[in-house]
Amino acid sequence: MKILVYGAGGVGGYFGARLAESGHRVSFIARGEHMRAIKESGLQLESINGDITVYPKIVTSKVSEAETPDLVLLGVKSWQLPEVASALKNIITKDTIVLPLQNGADNYEKLTRVLPKENVLAGLCFIVSFIEKPGKIKHASFEPRIVFGEADNSRSERVSKLCSVFSEAKIDFLNPENIQLEIWKKFLFICTISGIGGLTRVSIDKIRSNDYLFDLMKKTSEEIRKVANARGIALNEEHLEKEFQIIENQPEGTTASTQRDIMEGKPSEIENFNGFIVREGERLGIETPVNKMIYECLKPMEEQARKTLKC
Repeated sequence: MKILVYGAGGVGGYFGARLAESGHRVSFIARGEHMRAIKESGLQLESINGDITVYPKIVTSKVSEAETPDLVLLGVKSWQLPEVASALKNIITKDTIVLPLQNGADNYEKLTRVLPKENVLAGLCFIVSFIEKPGKIKHASFEPRIVFGEADNSRSERVSKLCSVFSEAKIDFLNPENIQLEIWKKFLFICTISGIGGLTRVSIDKIRSNDYLFDLMKKTSEEIRKVANARGIALNEEHLEKEFQIIENQPEGTTASTQRDIMEGKPSEIENFNGFIVREGERLGIETPVNKMIYECLKPMEEQARKTLKC
């Protein structure tokens, strides 16, 4: 397959490298020193599953320089999706598959406001990896997994094709019975910890050891569940219990990527996490006071970060 990986960070860099290693024709949209290092010396992957270096056919910051792809993997942040979708319109065909892998509950909707539904799958991923230095991705722990499917949960020919592609590349994957539920299960966890982490600026073990903050997390999750249920997503008490088991098992010092972005003054996904729950709650008539408090407290910092980015 001709595969375009849009975003060569921890997510796109890892999965793109594995696909390139298995013989696919992989190109990357990247930028800055990272892009230049990949062009000069290849993309290095240091992984608990073995280290490799791959040499992509095309590494560019310009979508116009990319080949028409059979598959596009999106490794950017959720807030970047509308812009990315607009750029992709010019190079995809009716047969191109676009697969989002980022966190967020409405990434499919963001993409299909710009791209034909026939091009877009629903998806997410689980991975612990990051850019260690320009040109190098470090996969530090946890077996990476891609979860994907048709938005209507049908078993299509293209889904079967991707199952074969990921299997050949030795990428763990899941095509679940209900992709939307899987997306919301991960969203439940990441939204619960990210905003409150950005507010407190401490690791998850310190948050959960504080009774007041731990209670806030539970209230955040309950509001998310109510919004999900109003949208027809079957999140239930068992899912919340499993979420908090995961929170309890997080190692000392663990922080979420959105929390780290907030702390570093970078644009974050807070609009797509707590902000999304607040807006959906208002649309659906669901009160979300805890998510609103978190979102409104972080909103001025987010607005400042985005102004700085434009400058």
